[in-house]
Amino acid sequence: MEKMLVGCFLLLLGHTLLLPAEARQWPRARSVSRGRHSRTHPQTALLESSCENKRADLVFIIDSSRSVNAHDYAKVKEFLVDILQFLDIGPDVTRVGLLQYGSTVKREFSLKTFKRRSEVERAVARMRHLSTGTMTGLAIQYALNIAFSEAEGARPLREHVPRVIMIVTDGRPQDSVAEVAAKARDTGILIFAIGVGQVDLNTLKAIGSEPHEDHVFLVANFSQMESLISVFQNKLCMAHMCSLLEHNCAHFCINTPGSYVCRCKQGYILNADQTTCRIQDLCAAEDHGCEQLCVNLLGSFVCQCYSGYALAEDGKRCVAVDYCASGNHGCEHECVNAEGSYACRCPKGFSLNADKKTCTRINYCALRKPGCEHECVNTEEGYYCRCRPGFRLGPDGKTCSRVDHCAEQAHGCEQLCLNTDTSFLCQCSEGFVINEDLKTCSRADYCLLSDHGCEHSCVNTDRSFACRCPEGHALRSDGKTCAKLDACALGGHGCEHSCVSSGDSFVCECMEGYLLREDGKTCRRKDVCQAVDHGCEHMCVNSGESYSCRCLEGFRLAEDGKRCRRKDICRSAHHGCEHICVPRGDSYVCKCSEGFILAEDGRRCKRCSEGPIDLVFVIDGSKSLGEDNFEIVKQFVTGIIDSLVVSPKAARVGLLQYSTQVRPEFALSSFGSARDMKKAVATMKYMGKGSMTGLALRHMFERSFTPAEGARPLSARVPRVAIVFTDGRAQDDVAEWAGKAKANGITVYAVGVGKAIEEELQEIASKPTDRHLFYAEDFSTMGEISEKLKQGICEALEASDGSQDSPAGELPKRGHQPTESEPVTINIQDLLSCSNFAVQHRYLFEEDSLSRSAQKLFHSTNPSGSPLEDKPDECKCENLLMFQNLANEEVRKLTQRYILFWFYVLEEMTQRMEALENRLRYR
Repeated sequence: MEKMLVGCFLLLLGHTLLLPAEARQWPRARSVSRGRHSRTHPQTALLESSCENKRADLVFIIDSSRSVNAHDYAKVKEFLVDILQFLDIGPDVTRVGLLQYGSTVKREFSLKTFKRRSEVERAVARMRHLSTGTMTGLAIQYALNIAFSEAEGARPLREHVPRVIMIVTDGRPQDSVAEVAAKARDTGILIFAIGVGQVDLNTLKAIGSEPHEDHVFLVANFSQMESLISVFQNKLCMAHMCSLLEHNCAHFCINTPGSYVCRCKQGYILNADQTTCRIQDLCAAEDHGCEQLCVNLLGSFVCQCYSGYALAEDGKRCVAVDYCASGNHGCEHECVNAEGSYACRCPKGFSLNADKKTCTRINYCALRKPGCEHECVNTEEGYYCRCRPGFRLGPDGKTCSRVDHCAEQAHGCEQLCLNTDTSFLCQCSEGFVINEDLKTCSRADYCLLSDHGCEHSCVNTDRSFACRCPEGHALRSDGKTCAKLDACALGGHGCEHSCVSSGDSFVCECMEGYLLREDGKTCRRKDVCQAVDHGCEHMCVNSGESYSCRCLEGFRLAEDGKRCRRKDICRSAHHGCEHICVPRGDSYVCKCSEGFILAEDGRRCKRCSEGPIDLVFVIDGSKSLGEDNFEIVKQFVTGIIDSLVVSPKAARVGLLQYSTQVRPEFALSSFGSARDMKKAVATMKYMGKGSMTGLALRHMFERSFTPAEGARPLSARVPRVAIVFTDGRAQDDVAEWAGKAKANGITVYAVGVGKAIEEELQEIASKPTDRHLFYAEDFSTMGEISEKLKQGICEALEASDGSQDSPAGELPKRGHQPTESEPVTINIQDLLSCSNFAVQHRYLFEEDSLSRSAQKLFHSTNPSGSPLEDKPDECKCENLLMFQNLANEEVRKLTQRYILFWFYVLEEMTQRMEALENRLRYR
């Protein structure tokens, strides 16, 4: 009664002191977002001074879920600024903190961040809408564990500074709130719960403090929140009796408007003095149902039994102690409870021994001597005779006869049937083996069963095997290897000039100056171009009994069949492009078809997985993954490696594993082959601790892609790719280091499984996220993600292919390029001598005008114009070698000076050498 009178006195005194404040405005005007003018509330002004020097730690918890639109979010911010106006904010008076929550909790500022109201107002104006889920329980837990900690600015409990939470929400929470809110209230935190719109009132009551009519509020929309400002001014500014009076509460003191009440911890109840607490006697208060004894515990009770009894499974009834169940009776077979003790008993067919515990089987076979031929078997009440496996008991029940299973059953054996003790089995004759059905037989494959050592093919015989050679070969004396037959040496080839063995056959060839006829055996003279005035501008080519004109690479034949005009460079030059040649000015570049990239030589094409790439795996090894799933992740990594050509010039791969710390498993320079790399992945040990994803991204960015770790320089334009795998929420920030990696040219793929957070995966992955972010509910779809990742890496290599288009086809530049009216004529003078052909070879390249175009191309005469004369005394092997060496040296020089013509010169020289060799062979 005394404390109620004191409370009423202080309340009346406060109203009396506040009466002059009706005419005053707020201490200073404020500017509200969206252009709203300053305003005052008469109710606020009336009670404003009562918050002066008011000590409190106040934390706002604001629902920032996606269900709150932009307009309503602005209304919430206005409401917060209105509340701030009547608070006396400062380090020694009211301290204010603010949390936003959606799927996660974001601390906007703590109780120690700001010391003036203006700073808090600016921080509220800068708030940004989270627009995610509604994890209300998580936000209250954060306030209880962190926001009201002394490290975050909360004053110690011994100072009795009131701790207040004001929470605003507009929807049903996606987690449990009742238990965590009760914990917060039990620590003395006063909770005001404000619901907007279709909020479940029972949920608000589970959050707010009691009495609910003073701490739980529900409004229809966000615009009606300003009607609560004067209500909260009365409640927040009212004196906290628990801190002003000596309340003497044994456990908790709870402030009420103008007074206080004492509360007890769970398991205790308030005594009649309304201040002290006692353990709640549930045995006396409830129908406990215990059969014998009821014993109180803190917040509960248990049933117990008298000595000699034990509590039954229902926890209430009592049963007599089972001495046999103790396990100390020592009975060999059966224990039977007796009054105050037990006795041992034997089953039927056994007798109890003198020790009254063990039993001995009664041996009827020994006592009665039944005369069984094979075996006598005791039973519980007697005996019977039994035969050994493979035998059957006779009608007399004593004698035995052998069982012929093969004769009595339809055994189905294809060749042989063999009796066993209990059944039969099928066998095969010599040279055959039993099939999988264990009945039919197949001829034995001796070639497959033995190490035959045949060089070419092995052929089974009845009891062994024999080696065989392909056509054109003969078996050597060792019976295994083969020797090639010389088709020309066998005779009968019919070649007019010379025969040349070719694989398993032969071809006919002609001497210099002759061509092979269509029959493939006889020869005719070929040099029609030398005998006539052909008039070809570039080249004359013999064709049967006539000739035709041909143009050099890069030119096409004109309508008159003799002059040449320049054509498409891709068609005129031997560009060597494996897939596509693309003209580019006076040169060309090679391109590849879809799914391929250009190789290092600039001409050949290879599949995208063969291209150069620096790839680093960042693998989550936290305890939430588990060792079994970690093995699946290792298989996932191995699958990606298998799709690449791992070598120092192609794919380089590194791998980091992280949990609480980061552990580099191997760097980009560690392995030069996929086999060694996969072996390292297979032996990788599971870390199994925390999940510091941001720390791992930092290590990847700062170290993994450095030259010291094996990364190629940026000037090499080799794609840099990181694959980040995680299965849960990171314990640190991922946005900073993921952003730096992507900003520095690293393509980041994010792979999330199970409880991975979508927002974190989006922060990690490169844009667009639909091509760089992969998520699976469980590990069953890891194979599908692996295939998509391989395709993504392929596309990354194709995208970099444009930077690797090699000007491999660029033609050498000369000071003067011929035009269509300035054809190039090549004079090649040969003087050959070996048995009528002197060996001398000289090439003269000249750029002549049309007046010299009549000179014969690729044909040689002596200075007098007569045919070369025979000189048999000069037909020596060293002359032929000198000819070949000189020809090779001259071709090398020509290749350096005129790359357009090397193919034709080499072709002509090859023909001449082959003809010379054939002529020597023919002679």
